[in-house]
Amino acid sequence: MLIDDNDVARIDPDTRAKLVEKFGDRFDEVVERSARSTQWQTSATFRSTVSQWPRSILWSVLFSLAIVTLGYDSSILSSFFAQPAFTARFGDCSIGEDGTESCEISSPWQQGLTNGAWIGSIIGLQLAGSAAQRWGHLKVMLVSIIAMTGFIFIPFFATSLPIFLAGQILQGLPWGSFQSLASAYASEITPVALRPLLTTYVNLCWVFGQLLSAGVLRATVLRTDQWAWKIPYAVQFFWPIPVFICCMLAPESPWWLTRNGKDEQAHKSIARLISKSNLSPAEAEEKVKDYQAMIQYTVALEDINEKDTAMKKGSGYLDCLKGVDRRRTEIACWAWLIQITSGSPLQGYSSYFFTKAGLSTINAFNMSMAMYAAGAVGTILSWFLINRVGRRTMYLGGLGAMFSTMLITGILGCLKQSEGVSWGVGAMLLLCTFFYDLTVGPVCFSIIAEVSSTRLRSKTIVLACNTYNLALIVANILNPNMLNTDNWNLGAKAGFFWAGTGALSLVWTYFRLPELAGRTYGELDVLFGAKVPARKFASTTIDQFKTISRDSASADMEKSSTNEKDVDAGSVTHLPALSK
Repeated sequence: MLIDDNDVARIDPDTRAKLVEKFGDRFDEVVERSARSTQWQTSATFRSTVSQWPRSILWSVLFSLAIVTLGYDSSILSSFFAQPAFTARFGDCSIGEDGTESCEISSPWQQGLTNGAWIGSIIGLQLAGSAAQRWGHLKVMLVSIIAMTGFIFIPFFATSLPIFLAGQILQGLPWGSFQSLASAYASEITPVALRPLLTTYVNLCWVFGQLLSAGVLRATVLRTDQWAWKIPYAVQFFWPIPVFICCMLAPESPWWLTRNGKDEQAHKSIARLISKSNLSPAEAEEKVKDYQAMIQYTVALEDINEKDTAMKKGSGYLDCLKGVDRRRTEIACWAWLIQITSGSPLQGYSSYFFTKAGLSTINAFNMSMAMYAAGAVGTILSWFLINRVGRRTMYLGGLGAMFSTMLITGILGCLKQSEGVSWGVGAMLLLCTFFYDLTVGPVCFSIIAEVSSTRLRSKTIVLACNTYNLALIVANILNPNMLNTDNWNLGAKAGFFWAGTGALSLVWTYFRLPELAGRTYGELDVLFGAKVPARKFASTTIDQFKTISRDSASADMEKSSTNEKDVDAGSVTHLPALSK
């Protein structure tokens, strides 16, 4: 890949010659169709894109519903730490100076229970990444849903904390699949204009699961029997059935099918995604062929850019750390890690955190519901910003806002505790949740799905998610110690710690996170291949296609060693997605 003095990134002559060798007599047709499909995707209005890809939207929405289970289950157990019936049954109880009994789950058990699922998730992610590459997204998702349904029985019938822990670890296995598959599938069945909306929709599913969990817990918080924690688990038995049926009927990713040599099935999959309304059968077929050619061209370009043939065939996790993919993996992992360093782990402990800040149990659960509702509103509003403002700007703005709320939370924790201060802490955490789900929360799903090469997408997402999971395990060790009265008992002063990590995240984002908005996967390959600096991604012009004959390509190959920067501009130029 080359970039000239005018900030135009283009394919070098040697690569073009190898593309000619790859496609043979089909080269001119593939390039022409790829250019046409790219132009179609990048120049179409949002309304026309929706009208042309309604099936793509439908299948992505239905497939991502599996994340609701993850959002629900990942927040439910930590909320039990503030539920009187659960702590009375499984916690350590003591008599206070005023003669009242108080019960609490010890910090070691809080850490073990919350981290158990994420340890299982790390294992599940590693398995899902390899399995999805071999068997496809749909089959792995179906198996994961079946496993999740079975594992729910363990905490439902649990009679001790060790059994809860075993259930959490096993439930974490399908969590890993849900984490990686939803974003990857959404990014591979949608065009450029819809890609950010349907990848960020994954975050809305997560928030909806958290909101549903908070609502169910609020409804059962006054119960004093075992059904106070059994009912929230029983609710989960109903959700997997419709999601399983939807996944059985969904089309497989055409990108996965193409990379695995199943071109005919890929053609059928694309035909199921593109609407044929307002198009003649011949026009619809041309659209399908154009889109398939664009996929084939991008896949071939990525394979050619890898010098090691064994690397191309294997596509293992180590390949994510080699060559140009190293930078792409770094961005994916850091962008996902920022979910933790921005202070969001306090959301998972919201009910417990609010009680430690001085709110009553009822008000604590009410504030948790309000917090997740604010998160849902923030995610929906992010859809109106992500294509207009861009990923990079939203990350910078969101991190700045969350840093401010965490800092104010810490300051409030230094004041004398009162009802007003307690509500102030609650308001800051609610604001932080809103800013998080307006910016970092949904946008990170779009970033990890876009920044990786299509060849290594599943593996890159797995590494990013496991970076998040490892950091979350650390956060789940720190938070109970910071909040528990038997340990550090920091209360709201924990905001200072998360303000510090948020400031570091802000610095990394400014220097390392590029703008990915409006770019096709082929264009991103060119930008990363040309080593364009992060702050120049939005302004760099892409010259991805050059319709040349096989003979002239061979001539280009001979000339490439003399002066690569003298290559003529291509016949199709895609102007920057975001104007400055």
